[in-house]
Amino acid sequence: MAYTALEKMRQINLEEFGADIGPMPPELFPGAETRNDLKSAALRFIHNRCEELRFDKSIESDEKAHSRYRGTSIAPNQIPYNMQMDIDRLCLERELERFIDSGVAEDAYNVYYCYLEMFLGRYGKSKKMVELLSEYEANGSSLLMKHRDHYSHSVYVFALGLAIYETNASFRNAFKAFYHFDTDENNAEQARRAANCFLEYWGLTALFHDIGYPFELPFEQVMSYFEVNNQKRGANSLYLAYRNVDALTALGPQAQALFEKLYGRTFHSIDELLAYDITQKLGERYGFSEGYLMRELEKKPTSPDSFKFYMDHAFFSAARLFRELRDVMGIDAGKDAPTHPEALGKAHVDALSAILLHNSLYKFSIAFYKDGTKPRLSMRLHPLAFLLMLCDELQCWDRTAYGRNSRTEMQPMAVEFDFSGNAIHANYLYDEDEQDKIDDYNARLQAWKDGGRKGDEPKLKAYSEMVDDRKTFLSDIQKIVDTDDLPLSVTCATAHANRENKHLYLSSSNFLHIHDFAVALNARYAHEDEEDTISAEQLEAEFETLSLEYKLSNINQVKSFSKYLNTIHCFYTDRLVNFDMLKAFTPEQINVFAPMEHERWVREHQAMGWRCGDAYERAPAPRGVDKGAYSKMLREHMRCHKLAMDGKPTSGQIKRHYESLSPADQGKDWKPFNSMLKLIRKFDGLRIYQFAEDAGTDGGDSREA
Repeated sequence: MAYTALEKMRQINLEEFGADIGPMPPELFPGAETRNDLKSAALRFIHNRCEELRFDKSIESDEKAHSRYRGTSIAPNQIPYNMQMDIDRLCLERELERFIDSGVAEDAYNVYYCYLEMFLGRYGKSKKMVELLSEYEANGSSLLMKHRDHYSHSVYVFALGLAIYETNASFRNAFKAFYHFDTDENNAEQARRAANCFLEYWGLTALFHDIGYPFELPFEQVMSYFEVNNQKRGANSLYLAYRNVDALTALGPQAQALFEKLYGRTFHSIDELLAYDITQKLGERYGFSEGYLMRELEKKPTSPDSFKFYMDHAFFSAARLFRELRDVMGIDAGKDAPTHPEALGKAHVDALSAILLHNSLYKFSIAFYKDGTKPRLSMRLHPLAFLLMLCDELQCWDRTAYGRNSRTEMQPMAVEFDFSGNAIHANYLYDEDEQDKIDDYNARLQAWKDGGRKGDEPKLKAYSEMVDDRKTFLSDIQKIVDTDDLPLSVTCATAHANRENKHLYLSSSNFLHIHDFAVALNARYAHEDEEDTISAEQLEAEFETLSLEYKLSNINQVKSFSKYLNTIHCFYTDRLVNFDMLKAFTPEQINVFAPMEHERWVREHQAMGWRCGDAYERAPAPRGVDKGAYSKMLREHMRCHKLAMDGKPTSGQIKRHYESLSPADQGKDWKPFNSMLKLIRKFDGLRIYQFAEDAGTDGGDSREA
């Protein structure tokens, strides 16, 4: 019984209405219960292990005592609070599934959105932290010699960690022991609490471990400018360094008091705290002092020349994430600001120290891993740091290359994981169309061997690191982390590149726009014909009253917009271009994309466990209760909708279903977009253009029924 609150509401409805009208328990995709690939294992972890995630029994008791629900669906106080928590978890499961299927940044965005809404309060408070990373990479990384995506990468890292926890008993036990949970797998309550703890703090660690890259990118841009002529970075390099770092790292009085209560001593900066925390965990094992580590950290932003002229984004990621946690919890925000210091604890600090360690600090200032004289990091010493280092190294597939050299390298496009037997086997797949590069590399390598191995060994990054005699890719991982309890093997193969799930269209989904698009789209009914007078603040406030499920529905509708525009030969951009601007959709264009939007809506509801039915409309309202409001509440309780579809309908069947709807119901699929055209011009400066005057009249979805 993975979703217990949904099942509880099902039983309530059964008793009240005498029929099993829902909500129906959501299911994993076929085969996920038994397979041990990445997708199956990661989703099985969320589905089966994370029961009662974020449940609040005191709120449940209060609801029962006062006969008033406190959970939000399409409106506040419509459903039980714990039922909302179950639906939130289902949202995360479905959005992670969507991302693993596609790997695209737009779907990674939804995973970030779910996590921020569930564990850090709401997305709007933290959106700049994650959006700007993507914007920096997409717009600035092409100036670098080497750089690959870190946005989708981080969500893949997140999924990898979930899969490892799900399938590896040794890591589960190490995590449970570290956080003082019973390691007996038969203790279901402790296992559930441990899994929920892992999801929250692994998510914090994995999803935000690279948010400091906007600090490293300007440094690398300057370096790249001078490396164009093959000048090696060194003593003669011009480089950037940061001043006034206290503005990022200093702790205010409330934070100082909080950490003094937690650790029994005073810290004045977040790097002081993390130096202490890491030394407590690793100092004795690796033979370093807190003073030594603090000196290393002080040089990270100010003296990159001390680190072979490299800037460590991990330092900035940890500091930036702490500031986000501080701000979200209202710590040191002023005496009149609401504060929640009790929400920040030692596990948050563990996530921060894991992030700080993951790039170069552990490798070159603590373990000196290339020397081979220090022990490898054990999962028992710092489970989050161990897992982050492992997954960060393993996740090298399907990463967009931005840097000039990176774009010409041979990177794996996909991977096949097998997590069976408490082990990890990774088969990295390379595009078969790149076989000529592989053949050339093999020829150069053989010639180098035949010639007595003189000169530099030929390379074809990252392919050569996986197949060379030393198995460099695998051996480097094994030098960093202790894999004795998690045996790791790596192979390579070529395969056909399948990009059908990549959603590649001319319109680009700027991350600074997706959320604002969704806010505008949500305003489609309440503010139709008011687009010129409504304020952005009011629209944002109205959007925040929705549950995560309904926010995501708006977001996914927005993300489909570029697909619809592509079908009718249009696109959107914030740049001036020499095409005709579209101010409203024509009937011909509407006839093309409205059925597509209906299909998106139907499949979205199916994925979230909705069924077709109208029992909510037929049930009489109690005396004195508004019938319309009561029906809407019952609809959310039953999770059935008269416009939904059951079974596995084809695209053709869904289109015929759309054509059978009343004009009013059909309008729900296209009217929002005309209203949104006005709102996005007002708030985001975007314009929609069409390629020709007759655009859209001959388009359509060509899939067979």
